[in-house]
This record gives sequence, structure tokens and C-alpha cells, in this order.
Amino acid sequence: MYTFSSKLKTFSFILMALGVVGIVAGFLNAPKTIEDVEKLLADSHHNEASHSEKVSHDAHAAHAVEATHAEAKVVDSVKVEAVDSTHAVAEAVDSSAVAAVAVAETHSDNHDSHKKDELAHSDDEHQKHLEHVLHQLQNKPWSALYVACIFFMLISVGVLAFYAIQYAAQAGWSPILFRVMESITGYLLPGSIIFFILLVAASMHWGHNHIFVWMNPDVINPKHADYDKLIDLKSGYLNVPFFLGRAAVFLIVWNLYRYFSRKNSLAQDAASDNSNYKKNFKLAAGFLVFFIVSESMMSWDWIMSVDPHWYSTLFGWYVFASFFVSGITVIAMTTLYLKSKGYLEQVNTSHIHDLAKFMFGISIFWTYLWFSQFMLIWYSNIPEEVTYFVTRIEHYRLPFFGMLALNFIFPLLILINTDFKRLTWIVVMAGTVILFGHYIDFFNMIMPATVGDQWFIGLPEIGALLFFLGLFIFVVFTTLTKAPLVAKGNPFIEESKHFHY
Repeated sequence: MYTFSSKLKTFSFILMALGVVGIVAGFLNAPKTIEDVEKLLADSHHNEASHSEKVSHDAHAAHAVEATHAEAKVVDSVKVEAVDSTHAVAEAVDSSAVAAVAVAETHSDNHDSHKKDELAHSDDEHQKHLEHVLHQLQNKPWSALYVACIFFMLISVGVLAFYAIQYAAQAGWSPILFRVMESITGYLLPGSIIFFILLVAASMHWGHNHIFVWMNPDVINPKHADYDKLIDLKSGYLNVPFFLGRAAVFLIVWNLYRYFSRKNSLAQDAASDNSNYKKNFKLAAGFLVFFIVSESMMSWDWIMSVDPHWYSTLFGWYVFASFFVSGITVIAMTTLYLKSKGYLEQVNTSHIHDLAKFMFGISIFWTYLWFSQFMLIWYSNIPEEVTYFVTRIEHYRLPFFGMLALNFIFPLLILINTDFKRLTWIVVMAGTVILFGHYIDFFNMIMPATVGDQWFIGLPEIGALLFFLGLFIFVVFTTLTKAPLVAKGNPFIEESKHFHY
């Protein structure tokens, strides 16, 4: 039996405490009124102006001496030309003065009215801009919380899918890792509850939550100024009752499969036959059919619909690849941690090698999907589609291209070597980079649509990441203490113990 070390438990509590502080501070610091936004923008512009003045001051000083000599030469020539031009100007003034008076009288009234219209329009646009920025900044703590919550929850979903695949394929190498997988999926229940609460908060607009713009009833009201015809056409699918209903069904079925598969797995340890294993085999096959459909719909609902004007037919697979490789990576890192503490003695380098192969393979699969989605949208150049990438390249350049390097280039260079897949420190290093890279991937998928160009890494982003990381560690390692670390009743356990590649 595994014993949850006091140091690791304390570490998880510290992460959660720091996370709560950061999350609360993020909500408290969010602007409440348009006046707060005006003050923030004014301070930002002032800082930018001060910086630009400091930079330009040195350049002006460098050219000052050259400009002085040039001006001296120009003055001499101007003096000569001034005498000749004085007479011509005097003659022109007399004739043009009369015409100028007539033109001024003709256009003065039109100019005044036009100027008033321009000022009124400018004020209206400025007011709308401030309201838009207010919503973006109010979304910032909510979006940070949402990104961290969905990322860690989907890690457990990815592990659950991998676990079901092992059962359905009757794999002989992996049963030694089943209790690790079951413990990671233990996070699914608390993660699902918190996530569903966030969905309800978005639908009720708690605390100025505007993550899902289509949930605003004004956008489907033809008589309102904010009416959006495209969103109205999708309202048969994108409506709050149906949205929450689908979410509840997905989360409930996933949790039910996890509960019964875990129950049968534990029962198989004391069974005299393989009946419980056969139940899990059938459950896994049925679950995977449901999972294929529900995962795609989940990605449309929970991620793609934050930007309801954009869509991609590859998006479901793209999201799956991201959290699937993250889940496999967590299996590998948790296994290596337990082995370093003296547990799971039968786990050998061949098991780690196979996990690292999955990490490498799914990373390449993710890159293929990323490129396929990007290339087709870029090549077709349809305005409704390219705006997704234009926004991210213009305002999120560092996380956008940085995520690509972390999720493709680094795993390719490190894990392509067969020998490296057997080295603990290499797998841990690659796993850390992969997890961070895919967290940034989820950040890129959600934040541009909810926060826009007002993003920056602050207290809510760091706090949310720390809180859910601490909660994840606490739940997973607490679950590990509830059962033996080896599924001794599994019919393939001996093959798994002696697996070598």
C-alpha cells in the first residue's frame, strides 16, 4: 500500500492556499466600472509615453549638432528668397482675402454641424470601446480560472480514455500501471463538480462573467443593437438549457464509467474467475463509443463556442490530442515518482519506454492536426476563419509560437531517440515541457476570445494554476492510498510484470 508522504501533502496544501490568494486577488483587482477602465488605460498610456520619450530623447540629442549646422545654411538661402517672395505674397493676399471671406461664410455652418456629428460619433465609439475593455478585464480572472480547471479535468479524462483503450485492446504490457491510471482518474469527480459550477456561473453571469458571449440574450434579440444574426442561427444548439444538459450528461457518464471500472478492478483482485475483468472489457468498449462522440461535442461546447463565429471541423481531434498526450505524460511522471520512492518494483524501463513512445507519437499527431487546421484556414483565406489565427498571431505571438516549439520541436528532438525514452531524467524533463506547452495551448484556445488584447500573466493566472495543481496532486495521491498499487487479479498482470522490449 502506498503512504501519502507528509511533505508532498503539505506541498499540495501550500499550492492550494497560494492559489486561493491569487484567485481572490485577481477578482478583487478586476475593474468594476468604466471609470476604473479609463484610469487603467490612462496609466498604461502614460507609462508607454514615458518610455517612448526616454527612447527618443537620446536620438534627438544625437542629431542636434548636425541639425544646427544644416539650419545655419538654410537660413542664408531663405533670407535671399524672402525678399523676392514678399512682393508676390502681398499681391496674392489682396485677391485671395476676398475669396476666402466668401468661402468661409459659405461653409461655416456646414462645418460646425459636421464637427458636432463627428464628436458625437467619436464619443459613442469611445464609450463602446471602454465597455468592451471592461468586459475583457472582468473576464480575465474568470478565464484564468476556467483554463486551469478544464485543463486538469481533461488530463483525468485523457487518462480515463487511455485506460479504457488498454482494457478494450486487452493489452498485456500495461496492467502494472492500472492503479496509477485509476488514481489519476480519481480527480475526475471533484474536477467535474468545480467545472460544472463554472459553467453555471457563466450561464448566470455571476460576477460579470461573460466568457460565453452567446449566452447574452441580447445577441439573439432582433430588436436589440447587439443582435448577432450568426449566433441567432446557432441558437437551436447554443442555448443555456441544452448546453448545461449536454455538459451534465457528458460528465455523469464519464464519472459513472470511472466508478464502475474502478469497482470491478478492485473486485477482480479477490475474485476466483475473470468475470469482473470481462465486465470491464465490455464497459470499456461501450465507453469508447460514447467518448468519441461526447469528446467532440465537448470541445465544441466548452472551448470552441467561446468564439461562436469561428469553427473548425478538426477541432475535436485537436483538443483530444492535446489533453490525451498530457494524460499519458502524467501517467509516466507519476509512475517514475512512485518508483523513485521504492514502489512499483516490477515497473521496468520497457514500461517507461512505451509510455515515452506514446508521448512522442501523440505529440507528432498533435502537430499534424495543428498544421492541418492552420494550413487549410490560411490557404482558403476566408475572413470568418482566418480571424482566429490573426488574433493570436497579432496579440499572442509569444504564447502562440512558443506553444508550437514546446509541443513539437522539443519532444521531436528529445524523444525521437530510443535510448532517451528509457532515461528517467529525460522523460521527466520532456514531460514537464509537454505539460507546460499544452497548458499554454489551452490558454491560447480560450483567452483571445474572452480577454482579447488585454491579456497578461498576473495573479489570477498564476493563482488558478497553483490551486488546481495542488488539488490535483492531493486527490491523485490520496486515491493511491486507497488500494494496492498492483492489480494482482488482472489476468494479464504476470505478462505485464515480465514485459521487456
